[in-house]
Amino acid sequence: ALSSAASDVYKRQKIMSVGENIKKRRVAKGLSQAELAGAIGVGQSYLSQIERGTKAASIQLGKQIAEILECTLDELA
Repeated sequence: ALSSAASDVYKRQKIMSVGENIKKRRVAKGLSQAELAGAIGVGQSYLSQIERGTKAASIQLGKQIAEILECTLDELA
């Protein structure tokens, strides 16, 4: 089993990679942060935190983002 510290690092890296994937797909679709945030019903600053990996998106929010970005939840992970 992973130590608690190693587990925390893994979780942070995973959250950051999800955020990076969201940003890459958003930019590829030509959407601004404000446009995507508005479409999923969150503030632009919250979406920015998700993309930077400082906040984790809920599964429900992830599903909404995936739908708008026309990909699966797995493709964002």
